[in-house]
Formats: sequence, C-alpha cells, structure tokens
Amino acid sequence: QVQLVESGGGLVQPGGSLRLSCEASGSIFSIYAMGWYRQAPGKQRERVARISSSGNTIYADSVKGRFTISRDNAKKTVHLQMNSLKPEDTAVYYCWKEGASSRGDYWGQGTQVTVSS
Repeated sequence: QVQLVESGGGLVQPGGSLRLSCEASGSIFSIYAMGWYRQAPGKQRERVARISSSGNTIYADSVKGRFTISRDNAKKTVHLQMNSLKPEDTAVYYCWKEGASSRGDYWGQGTQVTVSS
C-alpha cells in the first residue's frame, strides 16, 4: 500500500529555513500530483503547495516567494524548501499524494514545524 514518509521538520527561529522531504512508496509516483498541507492549532487544514506530474506548481498566498515545492520522480520524493519562516508558519505539515481516479488521496503522518524565538 501507499506510504508517505516525511522528514525535515523541527524547531527554527524566525527568518530561518527548513527543508521538508516526503518519500512515497508502494505506488506509481510520476503521474500523480504531490503537495504539502499544513494545519495549525485551531485552524483548518490549508494547502501550502502543490506540484503536478508535469512540474507545474501552485502556492498558498501566505507562502508565495518563501516556499518552493519540488519533486524528484526518480527518487519518488517531494520537497518543500521553506525560507524566511515566520511564527505563523508553525503547524503540522502533511505530505499529500493525488490518488488514482478510483481511489482516495494519500497523506503522510505529519511533521511538526515550529517557528519560534
């Protein structure tokens, strides 16, 4: 079955950077969109970034210019480079994988990102 394994979360000071990684296993990777969502305490889940199978990207307005999503199809991984981090970026970040047309989407377990002085 599909598994999404995330890494790279942690504690960082405002203005700092983190790079999140997500490795997919158990499925075909290259033809599906991938993305990152986040959920902060008391907030709804928010789509942070998405990258299509062809490499087209979209970003939440709150992270445009600061975050970059990328994918490596050979390694079945997706990354989220997060720069100029702000305290409001603090959230649990979830890796997301588009499901086949007959299946639901897939989610990682989540990794905590905390931006604090």
